[in-house]
Amino acid sequence: MRPPTRRLTVAQALVRFLTTQYTERDGVRRRLVAGTWGIFGHGNVAGVGQALLEVGERAMPFHQGRNEQAMVHAAVGYARQLNRLSAQAVTTSIGPGATNLVTGAALATVNRLPVLLLPGDHFATRTADPLLQQLEHPVHADVSVNDTLRPVSRYFDRITRPEALVPSALHAMRVLADPAGTGAVTLALPQDVQAEAYDWPEEFFAERIWTVRRPAPDPGELAGAARAIRAAKRPLLVAGGGVHHSEAEDALKALVDATGIPVASTQAGKGSLRHDHPADLGGIGHTGTAAADAIARTADLVIGVGTRWTDFTTASGTLFARPDVRFVNLGITPFDAHKMAARPLVADARAGLAALTEALAGHRVAPAYEAEYRAGKERWEHVVSAAFRADDGAVPTQTQLLGALDAVVGDRDVVVNAAGSLPGDLHKLWRARSPRQYHVEYGYSCMGYEIPGAIGVQLAAPDTPVWALVGDGTYLMMPTEIVTAVQERLPLNLVLVQNHGYASIGGLSERTGGERFATAYRHRAADGTFTGDPLPVDLAANAASLGMDVLRPRTAGEVRAALAEARASDRPTCVYVETAAPGPAEPGAFAWWDVPVAEVATREAAVAAREAYAREASAVRRHL
Repeated sequence: MRPPTRRLTVAQALVRFLTTQYTERDGVRRRLVAGTWGIFGHGNVAGVGQALLEVGERAMPFHQGRNEQAMVHAAVGYARQLNRLSAQAVTTSIGPGATNLVTGAALATVNRLPVLLLPGDHFATRTADPLLQQLEHPVHADVSVNDTLRPVSRYFDRITRPEALVPSALHAMRVLADPAGTGAVTLALPQDVQAEAYDWPEEFFAERIWTVRRPAPDPGELAGAARAIRAAKRPLLVAGGGVHHSEAEDALKALVDATGIPVASTQAGKGSLRHDHPADLGGIGHTGTAAADAIARTADLVIGVGTRWTDFTTASGTLFARPDVRFVNLGITPFDAHKMAARPLVADARAGLAALTEALAGHRVAPAYEAEYRAGKERWEHVVSAAFRADDGAVPTQTQLLGALDAVVGDRDVVVNAAGSLPGDLHKLWRARSPRQYHVEYGYSCMGYEIPGAIGVQLAAPDTPVWALVGDGTYLMMPTEIVTAVQERLPLNLVLVQNHGYASIGGLSERTGGERFATAYRHRAADGTFTGDPLPVDLAANAASLGMDVLRPRTAGEVRAALAEARASDRPTCVYVETAAPGPAEPGAFAWWDVPVAEVATREAAVAAREAYAREASAVRRHL
């Protein structure tokens, strides 16, 4: 007897399939693909668009985006807030709609965050070649613009036949739910195939549960890691984003409470311990705290947990300076666990930390070491308090603005940022009070992520106050999703910092001999350079024109009151702040970052910068 079938188009079948996919970890079940973002054009309107309309909003919630890249950012923010246990899909038309996905896809894959991309593609039958917006390749006829998504996707397929959807959709779900291999997943959908009917086996639409694994450590690797930790006199644990993704914060605290090992955090790992835990030293690396970086320089064993060891974390190979320093890497991805010539401990972060705590029973670092790092932490708290302190009647600096926000937020609030000078200030100074409060996308550090990313967070946590912190340069990249926040009636809080240009890159330019060239938003002067008066743009008026309520505080006291007003509002609200120049209380970098400087130059600033660069670069050490 022939198994039962259902006649649907390819797009209808795919959407219905997505409604029955679930993840499960620790007995908790979630929808794997919980909603879809979309902008429709001729490449998907009659296919995926019609299928979404047919299945209905209750079965597959739909969100109307304004920019394709921004839709991916929103989906990524959603997935990160839910610890990668639930994702969203993004559908676009062919051509520019599809290629606009590339930046968002790269961000998702770099950060190991799941998102399902469903771009339209040219006709599989080739009957209409060249299609509107189709790229014709003179040699490779099967190439389309969607092939730009191949290098930034963890899984890619072009569905040129209806029956090919079945294995490909299953593989796509496998990758989305794989904690070691997730990222952007792309199913390119030719326009004609989307609308083609097929008799689908009913089994394809059956409910499926994809278990998110927690692999335990290998006993031999665990014993070796425990021996190394017991032998260390000055161990330091570096918490990365994997601690959050595996919900390992309590397991980390248990290990630290038992052993006294201090913890520093990467951008993705900040908040793994509460800021007021006596062993939390704050951020590490180029944007880290003085307390964390001082301990890192003298550590004889560094225990990485769920970190990729980027150049900001290692200060471009200059931070872990002790000649005999060794590494233990606990992570679910073997690729990362073997970095830094480390002793690998390949496992889920929570399972691995729990196993280490048991294996280290009775072990604790020396009291003198605990006293040393706690004293460093106390000194750093005075630095933070001084940087946050402001005269209520004065125009605040950027760090004083963060101090005002620190005074207003609750433990459950989420602060979202990605690029500019804010990530450095936040990593050094922010007092994270809960695992999900600190949401800085720094794997790709993508300008424009903040507003759509915050929308994704707000959709994942509707009762949570969410703050998007955006500089003027980043704001001009992608303010379009403000319209989405207004449309969805999301009480998003936008803190818009006006400092008239690319402040972060301006500072970097100055340090590397670039003399702040083309980093300020100014009119041209008589000599043709961008050194005239500041541009008369009104970004607050722009936010208001897109539908936000806008507050314009001027002094530090007014800023604090405006932030409190925004937090209490049930409407999307922008707090627009023109900040003062950095003050003497604001700490700089305590570790280096390798940005190569011109080896030869005629300008004095570049020659001096090269000399300084050569001195710093001489300390670079390659940890194999």
